[in-house]
This record gives sequence, structure tokens and C-alpha cells, in this order.
Amino acid sequence: MEPQNPDEPRDGSSAQPGYGVGPWPGGEAAWPTEEHYDRELLATGDTRNVVDRYRYWRMDAIVADLDTGRHPFHVAIENWQHDMNIGSIVRSANAFLADTVHIIGRRRWNRRGAMVTDRYQHVVHHEDVAAFTAWAAAEALPVIAVDNVDGAVPVDRADLPERCVLLFGQEGPGLSEEALAAASAHVEITQYGSTRSINASAAAAVIMYEWCRRHAG
Repeated sequence: MEPQNPDEPRDGSSAQPGYGVGPWPGGEAAWPTEEHYDRELLATGDTRNVVDRYRYWRMDAIVADLDTGRHPFHVAIENWQHDMNIGSIVRSANAFLADTVHIIGRRRWNRRGAMVTDRYQHVVHHEDVAAFTAWAAAEALPVIAVDNVDGAVPVDRADLPERCVLLFGQEGPGLSEEALAAASAHVEITQYGSTRSINASAAAAVIMYEWCRRHAG
């Protein structure tokens, strides 16, 4: 996984106050003994933004448990403008249990919107679109570009393979011409108002939810 952002808490906790639980009730004598529990969290409480079943677990134990059930779709994001939406897309990828997030372009990306969920999500980097598409081809993963371009099929009618990479672009310009050309299919989200496009992170969440609606157990 990518190196941790020095601005984020080292314990993987949320920056927002009010989350979590206090020390394990009953004191040290009542602590559970299973290896996945973190003794420091048992002693001081767990303020991380995690679901209840992972309270007091070690971070590496949570990742290992997630790895046993990750969905076979990947998420890829072009990163040319240090887009603040990238972090939010990573957060959604974690929520929908994506296999891996692929950052294409600049290695450094804006993690603020991820709310530290990148610590639980596999994130890899590709120097450019060519390197990314070579990886996808080697893995036999079709690339599904998400952008409201001519010829794109509304996602509710589009084919979303169980094994695939969902490719998203930057807020504003969308996907590059090279990325669009590398994709095997183009899909879009049907809209009903006056705006030309919806927020990139919102679009990513819609597409991931649609994949899960069809394929998640």
C-alpha cells in the first residue's frame, strides 16, 4: 500500500471527533485474548471510523479479514491534477470492498477525502495509461471507462462484468483521450437536470453500488 500521509493520525483513526468507543469494559482482566485485538485500543478506546465488528481490532488484522472477501472489481483513477475527489473515491472503494485502487499518473494524490480508509484498501500506482492498460491486459481484466461521452451506454443498461476495472477521470475534464481509447466499454450515469455532469466521487459511488447490486453476494 502507499506510504501514509504524514498529516493523518498514525493509528488510522478518523479526524472527526465523536466516533468510536471507550476502553474495553471491565478493565484489563476482561480483555479478549484473540490475536486480532489491539491491546492499546482495548486500553484507551477505539475512535476509528470502522464498523462495529472491527472495533478494537489491529489494523493489519482488519485488512487481512477484508482480503478474504474482496470483490473482483478494481477501481482506477487518472491523477493529473491532484484532484481532491480521489480520496473520496478511495473511501467509496473501501466501502464497496473493491479489490484494489489504481492511481494513474502522479504518484502523490490528495488523501484528505479518504478519511484514512486508504490504510485498509490496497492502492497501487501506474506511471501512465499505457502502464495501467498493460497491467489490465496481463490480468485479463476489461477496462470500463466511466464518462458522459458520445456513445457511452447508461450504466443501468450497460454490461458490468464481474471481473473488471472501473476507470474514472478528473473532476471537470473527465478521462483523457488515451484512457478512453484504452477502454473496452464506455458507460455513463443517466441525469435529469441541467448540469452537464455530477461530482466525480459521487459518480464513482453510483457505479460501484451498481456493480455490487448486480454481483455482490
